[in-house]
Amino acid sequence: MDNLTSQPVDMPLLAKRMLLGAAVGLVLISLFLYGAPDPKPEWGKYWSIRPMVIVPLAGAMGGLFYYFMVNYLKHKKGWQKGIAIALSLVVCLIGLWMGFVLGLDGTWWD
Repeated sequence: MDNLTSQPVDMPLLAKRMLLGAAVGLVLISLFLYGAPDPKPEWGKYWSIRPMVIVPLAGAMGGLFYYFMVNYLKHKKGWQKGIAIALSLVVCLIGLWMGFVLGLDGTWWD
């Protein structure tokens, strides 16, 4: 059990993973909003700010999960590491999807 708390956090790598997740979220929501038809007037003038903030935050949290999951199993070999990477990517995709839903709630996701 002591092994879980004794692993140091590599802050530059953690920041890189989180920034990558946020960048993926920002690119995806930007492409999604770029193709948007004219918004409804009841949404307000700045309706697109909410998804442009929430989706990259969700992507950053996915990057955080990916870092800790893969870092925890970095000394493992074979199928354990493969499952950790696959599970991390699935969790990142689910997190991005939830960010899309939360960011677009009240506008497109009504």
